[in-house]
Amino acid sequence: MIFPQRMSDRNGAISATTLKSIIGGSIGNLVEWYDWYAYSAFALYFSSSFFPQDNPTAQLLNTAGIFALGFLMRPLGGWLFGRIADKVGRKQSMTLSVLLMSLGSLLIALTPTYKTIGILAPVLLLVARLLQGLSVGGEYGVSATYLSEMASRNRRGFYSSFQYVTLIGGQLIALAIQLILQKLLLTEEQLHEWGWRIPFVIGAILSVVALYLRQNLHETTAFTAQQAKGEARKGTIRELLKHPRAVATVVGLTLGGTLAFYTYTTYMQKFLVNTVHLSKSESTLISFVSLLFFALLQPVFGALSDRIGRRPLLIGFGVLGTLGTVPLLTLLSHTTNLYGAFFLLLIALIIVSGYTSINAVVKAELFPAEIRALGVGLPYALTVALFGGTAEYVALWLKNQGHETYFYWYITGCIFLSLLVYLFMKDTRKHSQID
Repeated sequence: MIFPQRMSDRNGAISATTLKSIIGGSIGNLVEWYDWYAYSAFALYFSSSFFPQDNPTAQLLNTAGIFALGFLMRPLGGWLFGRIADKVGRKQSMTLSVLLMSLGSLLIALTPTYKTIGILAPVLLLVARLLQGLSVGGEYGVSATYLSEMASRNRRGFYSSFQYVTLIGGQLIALAIQLILQKLLLTEEQLHEWGWRIPFVIGAILSVVALYLRQNLHETTAFTAQQAKGEARKGTIRELLKHPRAVATVVGLTLGGTLAFYTYTTYMQKFLVNTVHLSKSESTLISFVSLLFFALLQPVFGALSDRIGRRPLLIGFGVLGTLGTVPLLTLLSHTTNLYGAFFLLLIALIIVSGYTSINAVVKAELFPAEIRALGVGLPYALTVALFGGTAEYVALWLKNQGHETYFYWYITGCIFLSLLVYLFMKDTRKHSQID
């Protein structure tokens, strides 16, 4: 399909066709991340179905272990779908990834419990998460590339920020469904017995919607221009290795940001139950409201980066994250007031927004079109697998060992390393490879 040329005025206005494509790509991204986060949101209820032990922390630890193993597939997904996106097209790659995600969700929904089929239950759960890990590993790099290429130059930070709006939105939908099931439809016992399967069935259905949306997307002009050249080197590891500085920058700027993000979003619900000792419904409510604010902050920070540059926002996150992580988590761990916990979590998410709102566009701006999707996706997925995907497991393991505060310092150290990268990197707004 030939994509109509983008039409933007000197103020960075965006055409209706481009806007439609950005919305379509973002909604597909939302559905993918809903499927991914539903696992974490409902782990409090289904962990006992797959790992029948008396210790709730041990059950969550086993569930988190499978969550972390799912992340190990993300580098493979980053390579596979990045290569497809750079050689065949962004649209085709995103369509294929959502199909794989729906298969994983359906498998979780239909897997019998440990009492029914024994050890095969956690094995099937692992297979489902590996499929989802492969899918979401490719999703990030390709959607980040797609949204960045579709946006006009002066609005690139703003429009690409919608990747994290929809990423967070997927988690919000998972939590909203959880709140509805908790408050209105099911008892605690029903949720533990069979109700936890409902969100995975919903995820499989929503994936069909995402598939339809992605089949109707336009391809980006950046890809079609490269496709016309017919170069065999597109999307290869050999070509990627010609950009070692850009690859190292992706790893460095992701390190602290991904660990902070997964701590304050994915793991926080369990932290509020296990450490703060709030009820499951209270922790779900706080997580939902704080993430809603978090999602709304992304376009604000993204638009700000279009005015002042990407680097000041990253440095702000690095400095505040390095200085504030230990005090914030320490105060939160000793909070007994619901509103106090929400306020502290909101402060943390505001700080993290300096990274989340623009990290996609920064990475896309580091690479030329022929290697962009792979360059964004693979080093990012490797870093997330090592640090973001293991955040929950490391936190729970240290808690089980009686050294929970060590985790706070671990986050701080990783953010500081990223800060060093932010201080010495160029501002990609002024040195963008997309232009």
